[in-house]
Amino acid sequence: MLKIAIDGTSLTSQPSGIGLYAKNLIYALYNLQDQDNFLMSVVYQPRLKEWLRFKANAPKFLNLDTKIYKLPIPVTISSFLSRFPNPIIPYFESAFGFPDILHGLDHVVYPCSKSLKVMTIHDLTFIKYPNFASSITKNYSERVKHCISWTDLIITVSESSKRDIVKYLDVKPQKIYVTPLASRYRNNYLKDEVIDILKENIGYDFTKPYILFVGTFEPRKNINNIIYAFNLLKKKYKIDHQLVLIGKKGWKYESILKDIQSSSYTNEIFHLDYLADELVAIFYSRADVFVYPSHYEGFGLPILEAMTLGTPVITSDNSSIPEVTGNAAILINPNDFMQIAEAILKVISDRQLKENLISRGKAQANLFSWDNTAKETLKAYKSII
Repeated sequence: MLKIAIDGTSLTSQPSGIGLYAKNLIYALYNLQDQDNFLMSVVYQPRLKEWLRFKANAPKFLNLDTKIYKLPIPVTISSFLSRFPNPIIPYFESAFGFPDILHGLDHVVYPCSKSLKVMTIHDLTFIKYPNFASSITKNYSERVKHCISWTDLIITVSESSKRDIVKYLDVKPQKIYVTPLASRYRNNYLKDEVIDILKENIGYDFTKPYILFVGTFEPRKNINNIIYAFNLLKKKYKIDHQLVLIGKKGWKYESILKDIQSSSYTNEIFHLDYLADELVAIFYSRADVFVYPSHYEGFGLPILEAMTLGTPVITSDNSSIPEVTGNAAILINPNDFMQIAEAILKVISDRQLKENLISRGKAQANLFSWDNTAKETLKAYKSII
């Protein structure tokens, strides 16, 4: 029986981005074990801060009946040690349970000598747009290039990212396998009676129409241009809408908060921090339009989430985004806030356009599922056995 170990280091109790990928892929693979005759385990490396505080416990929120192996050193240290020959790296290999395949989900994979190594590279922000990268991801470039030397297969999440990996990392196309992602939601995710109960716990007035953004507060997401577009629409067209921005503070977010505070309509701009899946779903399903003018995406999960829950989408015309949206969204130049404003005005003013976007969006979202992601991932594994 094929033994597969999945790196769950990126899992957190409040997952977003790569954490959502890790969580949903692990659950989907777990459900395929019996029919595809393989055994899945989860491996985990502690974060450096946890390790230094002797609190390096494996995640307890998976709620799966599967073996969890813990490597007793953090990624930072194992990556450093792997740069030169030493007896420590092979010594720790037993901590992974000697799987046939070891899959690193976040731009790194441990150099096990007795396992085939698979590494997921989601995007190359840290190489293409270092000004959009966090202080942590800026250091990914050297680490990723180092891991490629022992990686048997690279998985990525879009054809756009595959082209970037070929171009910037000089990897042969046949060594890269694309496994598209999926929404954490499904159609009819929330029942009306559940929505009514949850709405009371949010404390937001849903009687007023609003424009929505969901994502981490960071420069790459281009939230400032959403605010500028909103200011223009309020001033010139007197729209009734409010602006709701949902997401954790990531890095270099200060200018975003400054633009919110300096807006003449600051009382109608709401920044909500991390919310549970059900609460985010309510905001998606009640929004008049979802705006996501990102400068660059490896995939763009929030776009698919909005479409799944029946929200018309306005998003960028770059990177992987056209792959995800198909013909189901209005694509704009993210650098032009006036174009963003014009697109928003079209959607909130034209009921027929809005309904068409909702219909096409749901159809597009149905093309993606985590079950398919897991099956494609298994195909990738089997291609190197």
